[in-house]
Amino acid sequence: MNKPLTAPLDPALADRLLDLLSTDDLFRERFQRDHLAALRTIGYEPPAPGQMTASGEVSPLVAMEPFRDCRVQDLASKEDIAAARAEIKAMLTQGLAQTTPKLDARNEAALYRLK
Repeated sequence: MNKPLTAPLDPALADRLLDLLSTDDLFRERFQRDHLAALRTIGYEPPAPGQMTASGEVSPLVAMEPFRDCRVQDLASKEDIAAARAEIKAMLTQGLAQTTPKLDARNEAALYRLK
């Protein structure tokens, strides 16, 4: 069994995120502009940044940041996010393997389940 590379998101926070992404235009705009700042407004706290290890590798805490690379250019519609809610929540709350959350409407990998 493969261990997730990122920390799982708290289920209540995942629900709040999905509620806002599927209903709130202002939050959606904030999320697209600065996803980490938008997440902090709903209580998300990223893992504390670690220091480089003696071998020059990034600390495991930094590697566990699930939203570090979750930049969205064209956020999927509110309806699409609502329709895929259960799948997105499962992904967020189980921890992510080598994939960041795919919420970009133009990302074909994210849309395969939405079509």
